Amino acid sequence: MTNKELAALAVKARESAYAPYSGFFVGAALLGKGGKVYTGVNIENAAFGPTNCAERTAFFRAVAEGERSFEAIAVAGWKDGGAPGFAWPCGVCRQVMMEFCAPDSFRVLVTDGESVKSSLLGEILPYGFGPADLD
Repeated sequence: MTNKELAALAVKARESAYAPYSGFFVGAALLGKGGKVYTGVNIENAAFGPTNCAERTAFFRAVAEGERSFEAIAVAGWKDGGAPGFAWPCGVCRQVMMEFCAPDSFRVLVTDGESVKSSLLGEILPYGFGPADLD
């Protein structure tokens, strides 16, 4: 699957986001090594603390279905009614990625609905803490 195709799935997922408080709607599309794509959206809560990001929703869905190996994630997020921009994953989401993904090969893509930017997990989370650190 190309970066552009995965990004398009993130844009589509964004349509189902639940963001009544911030108006910042985010969709994610996570590509498993076997080729299956798991989507996720941000889900806000009036108490804010229980809010979950789209990236983590996609990971938790994939893990719940038994997937443990991943190639890439695409993220599409911007304020509803605002100009599309590039929304990089937050620190908590980057740490969840570190649990399951190799920092030197897992691709993190962001899209504004037209263009796609790409980085490796290790570039956006230098010196990340993962399972290998517990050996």
